[in-house]
Amino acid sequence: MADALAALGTLWQAAGLEPAALGRVQLSGADPVLPSSFAVGAAAQAATAAGALAATEIGRQRNGLAQTVALDMHHAALECCTHFLIDGQALQLWDKLAGLYPCGGDDGAAGWVRIHTNFAHHRDGALRLLGLPTDGSAEPAHIRHALQRWDALAFEQAAADAGLVVAALRRFDEWDAHPQGQAVAAQPLLHWTRLGDAPPRPLPPLAQSARPLQGLRVLDLTRILAGPVGTRALAAHGADVLLVSSPHLPNIEAIAETSQGKRSAHADLRSPAGRAAFDAVLRDAHVFVQGYRPGGLQALGYGAEALAERHPGLVMVSLSAYGPAGPWAGRRGFDSLVQTASGFNHAEAQAFGSGPPRALPMQILDHASGHLMALAACAGLWRQQTEGGSWHVQVSLARTGLWLRSLGRVVGGFDAPKPDFAPYLHTCDSGFGRLTALRHAARLSHTATDWPLPSMPPGTHALAWAEA
Repeated sequence: MADALAALGTLWQAAGLEPAALGRVQLSGADPVLPSSFAVGAAAQAATAAGALAATEIGRQRNGLAQTVALDMHHAALECCTHFLIDGQALQLWDKLAGLYPCGGDDGAAGWVRIHTNFAHHRDGALRLLGLPTDGSAEPAHIRHALQRWDALAFEQAAADAGLVVAALRRFDEWDAHPQGQAVAAQPLLHWTRLGDAPPRPLPPLAQSARPLQGLRVLDLTRILAGPVGTRALAAHGADVLLVSSPHLPNIEAIAETSQGKRSAHADLRSPAGRAAFDAVLRDAHVFVQGYRPGGLQALGYGAEALAERHPGLVMVSLSAYGPAGPWAGRRGFDSLVQTASGFNHAEAQAFGSGPPRALPMQILDHASGHLMALAACAGLWRQQTEGGSWHVQVSLARTGLWLRSLGRVVGGFDAPKPDFAPYLHTCDSGFGRLTALRHAARLSHTATDWPLPSMPPGTHALAWAEA
């Protein structure tokens, strides 16, 4: 528990919030809770607690009620496992071709690469680069054979040049010596930028019985796990979260779980009509959260500087794979790829003692970063209320990974018992079917943490805020 409390303290310091609030947190449990040599349980618990405690600080700022936050490590870690059922059935969350492959032969003589194929355009691009057909006939064995003539670093670079998502396996020392590893190490955990001057924006009044973020409007432009997890946490504390998806872009199966508590609308930012409708809801947003590829929204005129100029007082939270600086700042990436590139898969395999490179037991970089985004949103609102200005906070998966490393290793971590999800599950109707998923792990002393709104497919709702 001391490790989780210390980890929470680091996050709280990065957010710049009042240290006295840490006395209102009750943490229970200890690692290992899942099979890993890393303190994934402490990371899950600390990150989730930080977001929840920050939400209570916004509530205290609005109505004077200082709530206590209680969090069990086992529950927090399991919530980070993306465990859910639709109509009693588990969905296939990974494409059959995704995974780690040896290069230069089955022994990995020329290194290992992880290929991400969950989106069709990434899968087909990787197959074309390997000279394989894109008609659905390719199997993992074909990829292994094709990679026999590749060096891992060379394939990683060729894939990056083609706009694909591939990562070569590195050790920690190799990542630390890499220019991007050095750039990540130089970045703060939460990268704060004040953009211009603006007076504090009046927030809606908050009743003592209301959840701490009730009445606050969060515009959610995220798709893959980290961002949706963060905005789902904000929704659990009462925020009005409007998830806006492009009708042209694919989503992942986990949207059925991560969209709980949100309304889901479509907007085509490439069309004048879509931009006009989007701008209308943007005017009333308190928080703007986005996780698109670096530069993507900026090219459409929705970069942080432009938003701060048009909407003074807005709090903006952005996610990237590798952070805002360094040679990989513009590179696409996902949790699994960052784990591979930055040393975790190698380190886990070494700790396990045998076998190929080994992934962490859940996508903890995604989930922890998501809760850091929730923390950043609330801390940004706090700063806006106390200091004025418009605020941009940047979070990166790679920098979250460095924080996870700082928590140390868990002796005997692979002896963790098989997880039991049953005590923490809830079942409800959704637009995807009957959903069984984890309840939110953070419990507040006076208000509920749940999702009254069911998850619904993109485009179900109108592009408009809920009526006050």
